[in-house]
Formats: sequence, structure tokens, C-alpha cells
Amino acid sequence: MLRSRVRALRHGLFATAVVLVVCFVVALFSWLSYSDDRAALASMTARATGDVVSFSDGAVDVRWPTGNARVAYENGDRIVGKQTQIAFDPADPSRAVIPGSDLFLETDRALGGVTFSVAVALLVVLAGAVRLLLAVRSARASAVTVSVRRIRLQSGLMVRSWLEIDGPVERWLPVYYDPVLVTLPSPVDVELRGGRVAVIDGVTVYPSGSPVLKHPRGRRLDNPAQPDPETRAPRGLGAQIRVDAVFLVPAPIVGLFWAYLDGSGFTGWITATVVAAVLGLWWGAFRGSDPS
Repeated sequence: MLRSRVRALRHGLFATAVVLVVCFVVALFSWLSYSDDRAALASMTARATGDVVSFSDGAVDVRWPTGNARVAYENGDRIVGKQTQIAFDPADPSRAVIPGSDLFLETDRALGGVTFSVAVALLVVLAGAVRLLLAVRSARASAVTVSVRRIRLQSGLMVRSWLEIDGPVERWLPVYYDPVLVTLPSPVDVELRGGRVAVIDGVTVYPSGSPVLKHPRGRRLDNPAQPDPETRAPRGLGAQIRVDAVFLVPAPIVGLFWAYLDGSGFTGWITATVVAAVLGLWWGAFRGSDPS
């Protein structure tokens, strides 16, 4: 049982670790950027009211009675000719900001990167911990013998193993992949603990979700009534990662969409693409992708 538990956990732990590492790196660089921007803003203690007189090359020229400055401001042409509040460094009036200028946006964006990274890391850890605790609790429950059939269902990019459980009320239980599933006869009697954890030929197969009473959607493939016992089932972490690689495909598109919404350009695209990619790998592991 311990060996089967380690096999079931290894995939999820690897994917979770990758997400946490990426979140840490993103949060670190975001925090460093936020700290620099906050330090720059903190030095601008003087206040004035002035005019935006011109815009060129991604910056506006602002003037007030005691000075003038050039302030980075995307799409600043729309505020030319308007009055604005100005914050500037009294020791160097050329260092100034106005509401909506790039420095404010970059500060908010950096703080958002920290917050988002921490939220994703906490969500991933919490979801994994809850799934693990439920599985362990079910594994300790009393066992009943039920007749099951192993099926594979493909829905979108996801391929999962399910146990179709016979009984007065037919149920479908999604399970994490284990090589023992490949050569499982159909139907076959197995032990079911807590309604969620199956023991098959001494191997504990853990649930990758809650049982459902309605046939799950997807293209179905049933195990043969008597599978060839010599069939070589995919094993190891490498097989799982190869099948999960399909979840990397949408990542650049997600990154492009995020960069467009956030206005963060190439850096935002790279960051969002990497985060989306590792979350895709984690999602495949969390949902129980099947490499067979």
C-alpha cells in the first residue's frame, strides 16, 4: 500500500513543486520591482498643480510654476492640454509623476504579481492537501466488495481513468493512474474503501475526484474483458509528464491574452505563459491524467 501511495503522490508532488518554484521566482522579481518603484515614489514628496503641454515618444512634458519634467505616460496624447496634480522630488524636480503615469502602473502591476503568485501557491497547496486528506481518510474506512469496470475517457485535452461501479445505483469514480489498471479485467470484483479508494490485487488506487451518478462526458474506451497480462503499462514520472505536455499548448495564448489585458508587453507575456504552463502541468496531475 505504501508503494502505491508513493506512486500516486509522486506525480502530484512534482507538479506542485514546479508551480511553487515558478511562483516563488515570479513573486521575488515582482517584489524587487515593487520595492524599487515604491522607493522612487517615496522620494517624490513635493506637490504642485501644473499643465500637460505635449506628448512624444511615450512621455508627456509637464510644467508647473516652479519647474518642469518629462514623465513616462503611455497614451499620454489624450491628456495634453489638461491640468494635473504633480508629485516631484524637491531635490531634483525633473523626477516627477502624475496620476496614471507609467510608474504608478508598474508599481501596481508589480504588487499584483506578488499577490497573484502567493494566491496561486496557496491555492495549489490547499487543493492538494484537501485531496490527500480525503483519500487517506477513505483508505482507512471499512471495505466492501463491488464489481467495477475500468474505462478511459477523453474530454478535451484530458484523458482520465474511471472505475464504473455496479450496484443498485451505478456510479463512476475518477482515479489516479496506476499500471495495475491497464490489465484489469472487465468487470472484476475489487475492494472499495469509503466509497472512494479501490484496492486492486493488493494495490491501492486513489481517487482523482468525487464519484458521480451520471456518466461523465467524453470519448469512452473500455478495458477488454480479459486484457493481455503481458501488456506493458506506462510507468514512471516521465510517462506522466509526456502526457501532461499537451497542457502546455494553450499557455502562449493565455500569456498573449493576459499581456493584452494587463498592458505588460513582452515581459508580461513571458511571465503569464510560464505560469499558465506550470498550472497546466499541475492541473493534469491534480485531475489524474492517464498516460496509457
